[in-house]
Amino acid sequence: MSNAPLMPKATAIWLVENTALTFDQIAHFCKLHPLEVKGIADGEVGAGIRGHDPITSGQLTREEIAKAEKDPSRQLKLEQSKVILPEVKRKGPRYTPLSRRQDRPNAILWLVRNHPELKDAAISRLVGTTKATIQAIRDRTHWNSATLQPMDPVTLGLCSQIDLDLEVNRAAKDAPARAEEPSQTLLPAEQTTAREPRSTEDVFGAAKPAAPKDEEDEIDVESVFGKK
Repeated sequence: MSNAPLMPKATAIWLVENTALTFDQIAHFCKLHPLEVKGIADGEVGAGIRGHDPITSGQLTREEIAKAEKDPSRQLKLEQSKVILPEVKRKGPRYTPLSRRQDRPNAILWLVRNHPELKDAAISRLVGTTKATIQAIRDRTHWNSATLQPMDPVTLGLCSQIDLDLEVNRAAKDAPARAEEPSQTLLPAEQTTAREPRSTEDVFGAAKPAAPKDEEDEIDVESVFGKK
């Protein structure tokens, strides 16, 4: 399916007023509903809109219109437009709808916590805020810090996942490389399996070992059986 022409409704008005095309042909070409085209013909739709000539803008040729007028089943073919629209470059922070602006502090808090590598400029581009607000949330000096809850800006509709991934990847590339920590090597088996000499106190504790049998006190026979 081809793209819609420039100013579809204005083009439809011109085609209704200047050609014998059917409502369906005009609706298909302008990407409108046939009833909307009928409303244009009846004067109920598009009042005050000036018709746009698609021939002068190079979107249609007179030959194409003539062929379609003779064959109601033929669909108009959109030509390459000669009108070049300048690319709109967005400057400054991203525009945020009024209904979403109250969610920006929560989104900033989420970004600060989950992506500390992002700089203030990147956060500003993502959610459309100022560096002063970002700094206040970082320092917890924001007037509403006590009630802020970290919320994903993508879920809130403040930015797309593609934009977020782009900024995160860019920040990762710009971040300085981390110094590698010294790796821990395994000790030789001789050291791990070697047993240190163990003293008697290590085995039996502080208790004094039993005396040899020959050092035991001699039994006093008289004390056992009494004196006769």
